[in-house]
Amino acid sequence: MNVTLWIITGLLAAAFLAAGLMKSTRSREKLAASGMTWVEDFSPGMVKAIGVLEALAAVGLILPAALDTAPVFVPLAATGLVVTMIGAVVVHVRRKENQAILPSAVFLILAALVAWGRFGPYSF
Repeated sequence: MNVTLWIITGLLAAAFLAAGLMKSTRSREKLAASGMTWVEDFSPGMVKAIGVLEALAAVGLILPAALDTAPVFVPLAATGLVVTMIGAVVVHVRRKENQAILPSAVFLILAALVAWGRFGPYSF
């Protein structure tokens, strides 16, 4: 299970680092034009803040454990992503963006699995 958690953690980190960097560096208009129409409900500053938090969480999923420095940050970062993805699912449901609900829910479940595993039986 430890290897499985590392694989899931790596996939989450890669996905959220890419998504976070995109949200924090592109304009809201470019994000909306690329299909992220949910950004229309948020200010440009809020979209950038979400992006920065996602990128920081991605780093927090890997570095603390890899460097063996404060590995408790791994499940905390995963928990932060759980909260973020709950918000994402709610936004997509409210906007009736049905195609975006499933990926958000999958990321939510994967982040919850990492948080559970790293807080519980497979902690560092």
